[in-house]
Amino acid sequence: MASILGASSTAILASRSLSSPTSKPTLASFSFTSGLDYGRKFFGGIGIDGKKGRSQFAVTNVATDINSVEQAQKRVAAKENQRPVYPFAAIVGQEEMKLCLLLNVIDPKIGGVMIMGDRGTGKSTTVRSLVDLLPEIEVVSGDPYNSDPEDPESMGIEVRESIVKGEELSVVMTKINMVDLPLGATEDRVCGTIDIEKALTEGVKAFEPGLLAKANRGILYVDEVNLLDDHLVDVLLDSAASGWNTVEREGISISHPARFILIGSGNPEEGELRPQLLDRFGMHAQVGTVRDAELRVKIVEERARFDRNPKEFRDSYKVEQEKLQQQIASARSSLSSVQIDHELKVKISKVCAELNVDGLRGDIVTNRAAKALAALKGRNNVSPEDIATVIPNCLRHRLRKDPLESIDSGLLVIEKFYEVFS
Repeated sequence: MASILGASSTAILASRSLSSPTSKPTLASFSFTSGLDYGRKFFGGIGIDGKKGRSQFAVTNVATDINSVEQAQKRVAAKENQRPVYPFAAIVGQEEMKLCLLLNVIDPKIGGVMIMGDRGTGKSTTVRSLVDLLPEIEVVSGDPYNSDPEDPESMGIEVRESIVKGEELSVVMTKINMVDLPLGATEDRVCGTIDIEKALTEGVKAFEPGLLAKANRGILYVDEVNLLDDHLVDVLLDSAASGWNTVEREGISISHPARFILIGSGNPEEGELRPQLLDRFGMHAQVGTVRDAELRVKIVEERARFDRNPKEFRDSYKVEQEKLQQQIASARSSLSSVQIDHELKVKISKVCAELNVDGLRGDIVTNRAAKALAALKGRNNVSPEDIATVIPNCLRHRLRKDPLESIDSGLLVIEKFYEVFS
């Protein structure tokens, strides 16, 4: 698979090196190549599984072996019948976008990705190809909010009440959800509304969950996010800020968890995004049209192969997809053990302060993204190279706009990074 590193914003990395002369890289299945310098590589690997912390709630898995087998068979059948998705490992180029997406899968608390670029550059294809790589999580069986049986902040009200009563919960493993938010969606469809069928047949007021409920603990993808209606933007802002969705409808007031990775894509020619929403995205990736003729031909041929026989094409990338899945799983399990030196934290905050970045989200996201990248490379300590790789994507969209500035904001961040870290 191609190296995973943003080329457009980190071209300066080709001429400078911060790596220690005494450090010895270890080989693994992926290499990280900086920008235009294909000779210099940051080698990563698969981390060692760590022990996952458990909460204070004791939850019993009462699902029987028979049910587990039936659920596994249903998942396999559903996977075979669903529309074939282009494999993530088959995406050619666009390393910056792929890296940002992988880091958010490893650590959802990074806060999502905003992908802006030209038409036809594979933005939607790449995001939707993440489906195959998403790991499985524990959810309470039958719960419409994908409640986490161990985290009270991600539980629906009914699940909390069941735990307080001491009831046993049925827990199942399921893949992380990816929910598409269409531009034409109504507010009722997004937030949830009254269940009319129950109201008419049973005469009771019942809540019908919307897309935000389905996206809890998953991914909410908005294509052409810069064209989204203002009232839906306000709904997303409220949910992204609090992690909860509150619905007031016809005498019913209900709140449910709505913690999701917000991924948006759009074309800057069609309009800019409201600053309040732009700041909610943890990272910002810029994608451009591939100019190399040979690479363009390869992309066209790969797409033609996929259209001709999707199953055969997906099978040809099965081994690479599985390796990437294992690397993501290992990175997620070892993420909690990754450390970042206090000195590096101070320098990150100094870069943010000297760039006049509003608020502290830039500092927090840069620390998280650097840790996720170190975990992806199989290391337990964050290096300056990790920070140099992710800091343009974490701060680029948080800089104040200067209409007279001609230089790319990502390059401004890189220049300030070297000024501070040197």
